[in-house]
Amino acid sequence: MSQAEDFSAVGKQRVRTIWISDVHLGTRDCQAEKLASFLKEYECDQLYLVGDIIDGWRLRKSIYWPQSHTNVVRRILTMSKRGTRVTYVTGNHDEFLRRYATLSIGNILLVGEAEHITADGRKLLVIHGDQFDVITRCHRWLAFLGDHAYGFSLRLNRWLNYWRSRCGYGYWSLSGYLKHRVKKAVNFISEFEGALAHECHKRDFQGVVCGHIHHAEIREVDGISYHNCGDWVESCTALIEHWDGSIEQYTWAEVAAPEKSAQQALPLPANSATP
Repeated sequence: MSQAEDFSAVGKQRVRTIWISDVHLGTRDCQAEKLASFLKEYECDQLYLVGDIIDGWRLRKSIYWPQSHTNVVRRILTMSKRGTRVTYVTGNHDEFLRRYATLSIGNILLVGEAEHITADGRKLLVIHGDQFDVITRCHRWLAFLGDHAYGFSLRLNRWLNYWRSRCGYGYWSLSGYLKHRVKKAVNFISEFEGALAHECHKRDFQGVVCGHIHHAEIREVDGISYHNCGDWVESCTALIEHWDGSIEQYTWAEVAAPEKSAQQALPLPANSATP
């Protein structure tokens, strides 16, 4: 079943699995409205929340929680009530939940990592990925410093894009540009991907689904199928598994609407990984 195929009678497309990560509810840069709209478009058997869904780091400093953030939580709870199995994999920004690992509430399971078997029989490790970030694991103070720097880049990005829109230009991501252009950032991403691939080889997984670095990607890394969900702060991306086991990258676009096909909702060609 391709991403643009039949919708159900209520206008939703049924897929097997959806993965989202790095939503950062509780921050001003969270694209909660877009995420809620995306989740309304789909029905799925399994929904994975792959870490950093709630930003506990920011909420410790100040409370910011508009109605749009509550709407995302309500949408996830509604999906669970209607039969979707929700697996919440904790990340570093929502690490306060790690003390409750293996907690099960109705159709919602809270875990540190998960194993997913695709429709075509591949075994995937589902993990946020901060465990494979040397800075987060060994230099916590530097991780907090990096979080402040990222927050500053997002504020600067809002200002830049305000003036770009006034001049008739589209959205441009400063942090995305830096990730692709700065050598150290490129090397960090490559080392992160390689560390996860090594872990999969060691534990006999055929692939991995992760988040953490806010860089959506589907590709082969050392013979391992690497899938990164991206984020809902800038890129607004998710991963979708179809009924044949293929996994596709979804990118939100303003033109997306329930009555339109998902293909129309993609501003760029989506990466895809087929068995």
